[in-house]
Amino acid sequence: MPRKNNQMEFSSLFRPSHVMCQTEQTDRDAILMDLLRLLGYEHGIGNVEQAYRAVLERENDMPTIVGPGIALPHARMEAIESIVVGVVTSKKGIIYSRSCPDNPIKLIILTLVPKAAPGAYLQAISSLAKICQDPSTADVVANLSSPQEVWSFFNRGRIILPDHLRASDIMEPVKVKLQEQDTLERAIDLFVHYGLNELPVVDKDDELIGVVTTYELLRVCLPDYILWMEDLTPVLNFEPFAAILRKESKTWLAEIMTSEYATVQETSPAVQVAKEITRRRADQAYVIRGRKLVGVVSLGTFLSKILRE
Repeated sequence: MPRKNNQMEFSSLFRPSHVMCQTEQTDRDAILMDLLRLLGYEHGIGNVEQAYRAVLERENDMPTIVGPGIALPHARMEAIESIVVGVVTSKKGIIYSRSCPDNPIKLIILTLVPKAAPGAYLQAISSLAKICQDPSTADVVANLSSPQEVWSFFNRGRIILPDHLRASDIMEPVKVKLQEQDTLERAIDLFVHYGLNELPVVDKDDELIGVVTTYELLRVCLPDYILWMEDLTPVLNFEPFAAILRKESKTWLAEIMTSEYATVQETSPAVQVAKEITRRRADQAYVIRGRKLVGVVSLGTFLSKILRE
C-alpha cells in the first residue's frame, strides 16, 4: 500500500475492480452479498457467507448510516491480514434501513478489517469523516459512470488514514451536564432522571471545572463518624438525608464537586484514554479541547469500539 510521508491514503485500500458502480439492485442485503462475493473473488476474504452474516447482524442492530446518502457497513474477519474496502454506488438510492426511510443510500463503503486489529475500522471511517459530512458527496459519487472514476474521486481527495486512533474518534457527545451556578437540587434531579453516577460541571464558556458524583453526594449526607461505626443501632433514627433535602436548593455545586476525574485532550491517542481511566480508576474520561468539554468516553464505549467495532 503506497505511503506518502508515512501516511496511508484511503484509496490504497481498494481498487477500481472493488467498485460496483451505479447498481440497479435495490435490495440492501442482496447488494451487500454481491459486494462480498466480488471481494471474495478479487481479494480472497475467506468465508463469504460468514462475512455476510456478520455484516447483516451489525447493520440490522444499528445501521451505520453516517451522512446524507452514505452508509459504512463493516465486519471483522480472521481470514484477512489488512483492511479490505469495497464500494457500491446507486443513482436512484436504496432504502437501507426502515428507521431511515427518508435517507436513501447512494454510496455504500464496506470495510472488512482483521479481527486482531483493534480500532482499524474506526481509523478508516475517521479518515472519511469530512466527505461523510458533505451533503453533496453521495450524489457526486453516485453520478460517476465508471469504477475508475469512483476510485479516482477518493484518490484525488487525498483522504488520509490517521496513524492512530484519537480520543475524538471514540468519544460520544455529553448528553447532560451541570452549570457552575447550579445547586445540589439540580444535580439530584439529573442523577435520578438519567440514572447516571456522575455529571460534569462546566462554566459559562463550557470549560470543564469539576465533576459531581453520587459518591460525593452520599459522602456529604453522612457525617464521618457514621462511616466508622460498626453498630448503627444508636443512630437508626438519624435522618441525614432529610437534612440534605432541607438545604438542597441552597447548596452550590462548588461545595460538593470533585477535581478528581479523568480527562484527555481530543487529539490524544486512544491508548491515553485507557491509561487515564485506569490511573484514575474511573468509569469514564472527559474529552476536552484546551479546557472546553467536547465529549466523553465511557469504559463501556471504549471496550465496545476498540475490541468489537
